[in-house]
Amino acid sequence: MEEHCICQFVIFGATGDLSSRKLLPALYHLQCAGRMPEDMRIFAFGRRAWNREEWEEFLRGQLERFTEGYRPEHFRRFCRHFHYIQGELHEPASYAELVRVLTHKGSDRPDSTIFYLAIRPADFLPVIQQLSAAGFSQDSDCRIVIEKPFGEDLESAVQLNEHLHRHFREEQIYRIDHYLGKEIVQNLLVFRFANLPIETVWNRNYIDHVQITVAEDLGVENRAGYYDQAGALRDMLQNHLMQILTLVAMEPPPSLEADALRDEKVKVLRSIRSIPKIAIHAHALRAQYGPGTVDGKNVPGYQDEPGVTRNSVTETYVAVKFYIDNWRWRGVPFYLRTGKRMPAKTSSVAIRFRHTPQQLFQETPIERIEPNWILLSLETENLNIEIHVKEPGLEMKMRPLQLNASYRRDGEKELDAYEALLLDVMEGDRALFIRFDEVEWAWRVVDPILKTWSREMDYIITYPAGTWGPEEATRIMDKEDQYWRIVL
Repeated sequence: MEEHCICQFVIFGATGDLSSRKLLPALYHLQCAGRMPEDMRIFAFGRRAWNREEWEEFLRGQLERFTEGYRPEHFRRFCRHFHYIQGELHEPASYAELVRVLTHKGSDRPDSTIFYLAIRPADFLPVIQQLSAAGFSQDSDCRIVIEKPFGEDLESAVQLNEHLHRHFREEQIYRIDHYLGKEIVQNLLVFRFANLPIETVWNRNYIDHVQITVAEDLGVENRAGYYDQAGALRDMLQNHLMQILTLVAMEPPPSLEADALRDEKVKVLRSIRSIPKIAIHAHALRAQYGPGTVDGKNVPGYQDEPGVTRNSVTETYVAVKFYIDNWRWRGVPFYLRTGKRMPAKTSSVAIRFRHTPQQLFQETPIERIEPNWILLSLETENLNIEIHVKEPGLEMKMRPLQLNASYRRDGEKELDAYEALLLDVMEGDRALFIRFDEVEWAWRVVDPILKTWSREMDYIITYPAGTWGPEEATRIMDKEDQYWRIVL
């Protein structure tokens, strides 16, 4: 009986940084957890002229470096899934060889072949064209996984999508944003829609404003060539932060089916108020890190990083204010910020409620009651509701208390976002992947900011590395009592 493979997985850029840090460890963990089909074959496509032993030595080194809980006894079983293919992304002969090895024992191609493009965005189209020419196209049952960024502005995103659809159907395209694979992000849907007391107050009548923060303590590292062309707005805010915003603001979908979820996310993006040109600086601020101290170590400023253009005005920090003009959120500001070289790595959603309508305790030692908060840490997977309680004693004094609503119990293993998303690709579940109209409307929202900043090439404010960004970032806030909330 001829051997049958449930699916085949091809990694373009298999020796690159993304593959080493994310894809290979995620596949290894799926194997250890028994979630990877035993007969699944993984083809590592790279430029280096390696034999099998050299590839396995590289694979072992990357897993030892980047995989938590690596166990050598599982390595040999994991290696049996792999085949290494040496080739050039732009050479048709390399794809002819790929077709040859993908055909197993002279049989037809498997029912499902996944192509993961862990390569630089400039190579997306050439690889897609070569795959189509090799016979992998709309008529085949293959899937294309594309990492962000999806274009560099609205026009390029539309062009990229048009080229993709010349060769593949939308159902074959998996646009991946690993933030959507985080369990705590998915838990946000449960927190909202499975708890009546929460959903009841999740609107403009009770919420004062929403903050979404993604902070990194690292600099540009070895990505200066890409980052200096992209900047924080393109690299982080247009995709990761906008996706989190849609999950916070969306209406309850009729079901958890992929298109039902994505329809509601698109409605949010379409409802975001356009920012007029004259109001860009009142709604958006950019900055760049200078020299400073992170974790007790002196670090250089952005312009002194290797590979960065001299006198670059590329932003490493961005803060933006959006309004969602619908029934639920009209008048509630959404503040989004992201930056590099900050004191800690953190991703969070902080939701501040309105002040109580009556200052009942004004004639007591309590002069003013601070608003309540919901604090969601995407990094540590904590969800806290901040309320006020009376301090023990004779006097009427209050103190804040955080009610922990985290879902992970002691001993429960954390699931890496890439593990969840790769498993979804294998199973054909597209709910946590991005449809093109989401990409398009997210670009429509940020495009006016990009165009304004592209004309301002002579100056950018700075902030010291190791701080939470420039003091000027509070200027986009609507009220004097609003401030950036740090959630660790």
